[in-house]
Amino acid sequence: MLLLVWTPKAWHRLSPLKPPALLWTPGGEALHVRYRLMSRQGPGEASRQSQPQGPGFRTRLLITALFGAGLGGAWLAARAEKEQRRQQQRTEALRQAAVGQGDFSLLDHRGRARCKADFRGHWVLMYFGFTHCPDICPDELEKLVQVVQKLEAEPGLPPVQPIFITVDPERDTVAAMARYVQDFHPRLLGLTGSAEQVAQVSRSYRVYYSAGPKDEDQDYIVDHSIAIYLLSPDGLFTDYYGRAKSAQQIADSVRCHMAAFRSVLR
Repeated sequence: MLLLVWTPKAWHRLSPLKPPALLWTPGGEALHVRYRLMSRQGPGEASRQSQPQGPGFRTRLLITALFGAGLGGAWLAARAEKEQRRQQQRTEALRQAAVGQGDFSLLDHRGRARCKADFRGHWVLMYFGFTHCPDICPDELEKLVQVVQKLEAEPGLPPVQPIFITVDPERDTVAAMARYVQDFHPRLLGLTGSAEQVAQVSRSYRVYYSAGPKDEDQDYIVDHSIAIYLLSPDGLFTDYYGRAKSAQQIADSVRCHMAAFRSVLR
């Protein structure tokens, strides 16, 4: 027969874990047994005590959220200001490089005479290439068109004029340019001219090009610089983008230049 000796306190007065009771065996040995008793505290009351209560907790939570939002906004503003400063420094450095100085005289794909002053007041994205290019020129022109379309889709931004200037005046006649540009964008303007005129505008923008040897079909490839040029509404060279730049990166850069633009001709 087992005898259980309880501690003298009542069940409801006991804490959740009380000191051990003594369990007596028939042999007279005492065993220590720990047991857990339920207090009179209901489950709803216990759960309420386990959760933060009162307006103090909600106020602290709100203050923490507002403080975090303030820090985030300050960081974004500082980052935007830093990026704008970097763009302005880059623009100034490129202007000092004296790229795109002087005027040019070419024919567009409709046979009209064009000069740089015709594009004054417009943002311009310009690419040098040739219509017989097998892959690079179509890819870069397609990227240029994507940039123009991205910017066109944003209300409030000024339009951007896309221009394609040939470095192969021997084959890229007015008619050839007209057939070529229609496959890309309705506003893409193709420009060509005499060998001397093309050489002059290429030198102005520091574009390298060299025609390779002709094959038996009199076909040849023109090796040339690969870059998309950005001109501001003042007609000044503002930036350039190589093949590694994506359409989205170029669109973001153009948007930043637009935001920071201040005419120097007024």
